[in-house]
This record gives sequence, structure tokens and C-alpha cells, in this order.
Amino acid sequence: MDRRTVLAAGAAAVAAAGLDAGHPAHAGPGDVLPRIRRALGPAARDAGVEQGAGWVRVRFTVADSGAGPFAVDVVADTRRAPTGVAYLLPGSGLNVVANFFTPRERNLAHHFRRRGDLVVGVTPREDLAAARDITGDWGLAAHRRDLRRVVDAVDAALGLPYRLVGHSSGAGLALDAAAHDTSPRLRQVVAIDTTGPYEGELAVRAAQARDAFQAQIDAGAYATDPGYKVLFARATAGPGGPSDVPRPVDPATRFTHAGLAHFALIRTGTLPGTANWIYHQGHSAGTYTFGATPAEDRFTLAHSPFAVWAEAVSALGSGLVPTALLRDLAAVWAGDETTYRIAWNRIRAEVTWVNMELGRGDHPRGAELVRAGGNPKVSFRVVPDYGHGDPVFSTTADRDVWPLLTP
Repeated sequence: MDRRTVLAAGAAAVAAAGLDAGHPAHAGPGDVLPRIRRALGPAARDAGVEQGAGWVRVRFTVADSGAGPFAVDVVADTRRAPTGVAYLLPGSGLNVVANFFTPRERNLAHHFRRRGDLVVGVTPREDLAAARDITGDWGLAAHRRDLRRVVDAVDAALGLPYRLVGHSSGAGLALDAAAHDTSPRLRQVVAIDTTGPYEGELAVRAAQARDAFQAQIDAGAYATDPGYKVLFARATAGPGGPSDVPRPVDPATRFTHAGLAHFALIRTGTLPGTANWIYHQGHSAGTYTFGATPAEDRFTLAHSPFAVWAEAVSALGSGLVPTALLRDLAAVWAGDETTYRIAWNRIRAEVTWVNMELGRGDHPRGAELVRAGGNPKVSFRVVPDYGHGDPVFSTTADRDVWPLLTP
């Protein structure tokens, strides 16, 4: 079954999934989704249902008059009532399905579902937008407001304890949202491979990135396309074909499509771009060895199969990243609280911060600021030999990383 196909839509689909029992007194497994649907209000639209053994995933889109819609994916266990809620927040350019529901049966969404959480994934507006729809106002604060809207609705409907779980920029969003959230039901913030303020030379580089993104906004460039959709499409359709990109060891030759995709994953930090330097090595741990010719290059991913990466990328919508979001993130990295401030001292929930050695690396300053603000429930650790995307896509992430995310 192709997850990208809308299997069913509308209230009839929820009923067909066996989730419209309508028990108003409590949130049992049969009435959770209808209660959320009602809580999201008249701006919510049913956008599809997918079922598996013991679970169901329902998608809603939520629109308003001022901007395009964002998406809410709810993954529920059909055999037991939830004891909490886990909000999953994807990284830049990604959506919930790509970041947290890939591969289909072994993913982070199911990990939290099996722990007893109702999983609520919030995909930002840019995933459903065209470049012309994105404006200079789609920064971190706008993403936080959309998340707040969902949290308030679900919390009013269920009243369960909840955690905010984010990966990459989604982790920055989780931390920012936690600084504005005074609910006693917010129990934990899980930050997966993200960066708070840098120090020294890296803070200077971050300030330069902030200025570069602001210059793009001033010039009317409100969205950035990282290019992964095209990159993976070519690597999948014609892996041995020549790309347009010269190989560093011999600029007269060109990467193959498969070689380029692997190089971009493994050595992301060496690629040109305003912010690729933030990766200590790359998106995926692995090795790339140049041969005498492009066809003789040898490359392999250490933890995350290329097919899983390709599956995730194929689930993307626009793949675009708002430039205003990148500017705000760079301001956070630079410690520039005039451009954008995360109030680290106001985060009161438990913070579990897990970085990847080859991804964002050992930069604990953000966690230290939360702790310095009087919150003793803060942990920071680094997983060795893992790249930026490996904590969600690795075949052994359920042993190497996921147990670290929850007490």
C-alpha cells in the first residue's frame, strides 16, 4: 500500500477505521480521533487515513485566512487508550511522514505510540506551499504559533500530559515553544540533534549566516530549496548517469547521480551553502572513497539504508525552507537575542537533548543555559558515529538512540 495515496477521507473514513465510538466521558481508543477532529475546529479538513496492525494514522489539514494550511498527523493505537501525547516536530524542509513515519513499520512515531503516547505530528505550512506563497514572516515565531494552536486544541480535548519532540530545526521549535508554555502537563522536551548558541569562531560564522539569510529576505528571496527531491529522484532513476557536479579530486569529471547523493549525505559539512558548515560531517554516517573514474568511486552508509533515505525524500511536499526560519535559527546559533530570542531560563519541563557526533556534534551551550536558568532536569549527550539523520533512519536507532529519549 502506497502511503502517499489518500486511502480515505472525511468523517466516514474515521468511522470506517473503527474510531468513532463517541465515548464523551473519557478518551478511550475509540473516540480519541473524533475528539481531536472536533477540537481542531471548522478550519480543519480530513485529508486521509492509513491503517496497520494495531494502529491508525489520520491526517488533517488546518487552514486560516492569513496563510496556507499546515498538516496534523495523528498516530493512534487502536487497542488501548493513550496515557500521554507526543508532539513530533520535523526538521527544515521535511514533513512528519518523511521525518518520523519512515520506514512505515519501524519509525519514531511507532516508538512513542508503543510507549503509550498518542502521536501528534505537526507539519509546517511550507510543506504544502509553493515558493510564491511563502513570505518573510514565516519565521520561528510563526511556526511556534501554529504548534501552539494544535497543542491547545488537543490539550483541551484530552487533558493528558505531553512532551514536545523535535529533530533538527524541529528541536529548536520544541525548545522555543517550551519557553512559552506554562502548562503543568508539559512534562518533557526532547531535542534530537540541534544547536543552541555557539561560542567563539562558530558564533561569528553563525552571525554571518544570519546576515546572509537576512540579505536574501531583503532581496525578496523568501524560500530556499535544498534540492534533495531532485537529487534523490535522479539517483534512484539513473544511479550511474553523470550529474552536473564536478568531483573535487578531478574537476574535469562529474559525480554519478548515486555518487553525488551519497556524497551529499556523508559529507554535508563540506558542501557549499550558507549553513552546511553546522554539520561535523554529514546527514548520514558513512564513507566515500574516490576512484580513478566516477564509476569507480566507492561509497556506503553506515547505519541508514539509502533506500530509507529515498523513501523519506519521496514523501516530501514542497521540500522548501522559509528563509525567515533559517535567519531566526542562525540568530539563535549566534546568540543574537535581538533578532530572535529563545528564553532558555523559562523552560521548566525536563529537557532531554541528544546530539549526534557526526551531525550537530558536541555543543551543549543551549542545555547549559536551560540549566543555568534554574532547571535541574536537563541532560545532554552525544551519540558516537551517528550522522544528523541517523537517529530517525538507522536500522539500529531503536537500540542506539531511542532509549535515550525517554526516562
